[in-house]
Order: sequence, then C-alpha cells, then structure tokens
Amino acid sequence: MNLGDILGSDNILPELKAANRWDAIDELIANLVDTGKIKAADREAIAAVVKKRETSMSTGIGFGIGIPHASTDLIYEVVGCLGRSKTGVNFDALDNQPVNLVMLFLVPQGQFQKHLHTLANIAKLLHKREFRQALEEASDGAAMFKIIREFGGK
Repeated sequence: MNLGDILGSDNILPELKAANRWDAIDELIANLVDTGKIKAADREAIAAVVKKRETSMSTGIGFGIGIPHASTDLIYEVVGCLGRSKTGVNFDALDNQPVNLVMLFLVPQGQFQKHLHTLANIAKLLHKREFRQALEEASDGAAMFKIIREFGGK
C-alpha cells in the first residue's frame, strides 16, 4: 500500500501547528475525524493507542520525518494523514532533530503484514531526499498531494 493510496487531498495539513509529537498526533487524528476517516467517538481510544506505541519508541526516524502509527480494531481500512511543519516539531527523533513531515497512519487490527508493508513503503518514500524537499517546498496541500501522486508510484 502506497502513500497515495492512503491519503486524500483533504488529509494533508500543510501548516501543522503542533510544537511537540503529542500535539501533532492529536492534530492529525482530529483531521481524520473531520474528514470522516474515523468516528468522533473513537478519537480518544485511537489517540491512546498511537501514543502508547509512540511511548515505547519514537517514530521520529531522522531526516525530519515522524511516522506515528498503530493498529486498531476501530477502523476497517488503512487511513492516514500527513502534516508539514515549517518550524519543526520536537519528536524525540533518533537524530535529535526537529521533524518537518509527520505521517500518521492506522491499520486495522490483525493485519500485521499490511502494517509492516505500509510502514516500509512510507519510510522508503520519505527517505528520498528529493521527495521530502519537494513536499517541504510545495505551496499548499494540493501541491503536496500532486507530489505524493507523482512519487508514490515509483
């Protein structure tokens, strides 16, 4: 499953307001609620699962990337939201640098292979310097979505 399969243009936040990883996770989950990807009643339970996973080890993987993720039985398909922070988010990343791109995704419970495959595809794509740079320089969410569509198939 590729990034372009998970994200809709309305699941890209080009101006993430959060200053830390916990607020970033909340902001991205709020978008998933607002766009109908997850139920409002499930917001707190899903946030708790993502934050529990994040507490075990930061998903700030370096290169200005954070990929918070979790499995939950509260969804039926893979969903995600991408946020961009121009100032950087303190994500307790492995390289101790701020994170500029935060890709939150959720996988239905029990789909371990899909979870690993999705995480690997997202990480591989975000490790491409030209892709990250294009996203960071994009003018708005629509431009970011176009870049994801262009690079997503490669």
